[in-house]
Amino acid sequence: MSGWGAFLLVLPALYAVLMVRLRRSWQQLPTLLKQPSPTPTHVADEPRFSVLVAARNEALTLPCLLDDLAEQTLSAARFEVIVVDDDSTDDTAAIVQAAAARSSFALRLIQLQAQPGAPTGKKAALQAALSVARAPWVVCTDADCRVGHDWLSSYNTLIQADMAVQFVSGPVLLTGGNSLLNNLMGLEFAGLIGVGAASIGRGQPTMCNGANLAYRRDAFAAVQGFAGNEHVASGDDEFLLHKLHAVFPGSILFLKTPHAIVRTSRPPTLRALLAQRVRWASKWRHYQQKAPQRLALLVLGANVSLFVSLLLLVGYPHLWLWASAAWVTKLSADAWFLTPVLRFFGRQRWLRYIGLLQVAYAPYALLTGLLGLRGDYVWKGRRTK
Repeated sequence: MSGWGAFLLVLPALYAVLMVRLRRSWQQLPTLLKQPSPTPTHVADEPRFSVLVAARNEALTLPCLLDDLAEQTLSAARFEVIVVDDDSTDDTAAIVQAAAARSSFALRLIQLQAQPGAPTGKKAALQAALSVARAPWVVCTDADCRVGHDWLSSYNTLIQADMAVQFVSGPVLLTGGNSLLNNLMGLEFAGLIGVGAASIGRGQPTMCNGANLAYRRDAFAAVQGFAGNEHVASGDDEFLLHKLHAVFPGSILFLKTPHAIVRTSRPPTLRALLAQRVRWASKWRHYQQKAPQRLALLVLGANVSLFVSLLLLVGYPHLWLWASAAWVTKLSADAWFLTPVLRFFGRQRWLRYIGLLQVAYAPYALLTGLLGLRGDYVWKGRRTK
């Protein structure tokens, strides 16, 4: 049975090697240390950024985002905001129209159901916004997010420093109460953001988050945007990331500065969390790039191997040393990688939940992965297949 024990240690060991490399890549990511300065008001009339927001039934959260955008240190003449109402049944459209009448920045409402063919979904909403966007750079966030005063200035500083960049991924932090579930969700999400950032640093982009990203409008057109994955409800962020990396290798950056952190509320319930993760998992089988596929398989395999080690101990208790080694290897690797990531987000206290998250992660990952392969889920009141 020593062969079984050695087998249990293989995947955690490979995972640990990857985490060591990813931590090194995270540490080597250039940090935008200096707080961006407000841009002068005597600038050209044309905006530099078009901020795109797809909204469906976000009447309660959208006003906060619009208030944040009104407080940007980047001059109001340098950006426009386009909100696309995706067939909301609440006052989302009315709120945008009222805000546009008094807004200090250019604010426009598009009602998706009024577009030819009455399309639905986030990709259709973003495509409708892109068709009227005026700026060379597109910045995306979600209607339920909060952004800091220097959010757009941070993008502006990075882009000016590297004119060859085509796509920028930004940091996202889950916020909410201090319950056990909220802390576990926040820890998992911070890990995903950190891995995505470090993968970009390694030159092998795997993941990003649509709540905080930017790309050149002409680069989007050059790779034909969402063409080829329009049928997948999710993936408006990562499919585009992979396509741009394939056509413009070396042009993907991560915006590593606390000033660019976008905050979004955690899913309110465990059921909502599972629905969100199933939606994310539904796009994995459509990946064309090998790097994200290999990463997903290794992460899943390492977590499942720990779960299997617990099951084997029931019948073969003498394997406890191998099982313990596997657990120590995996958890140490997670802590090693997550420490600087959580420090960046100011959430070092989440490290204490690593062991508990590990216990729950294997069945959770298997469940969401299998349901994601089925591709049938409900999101924003719609069933998607």
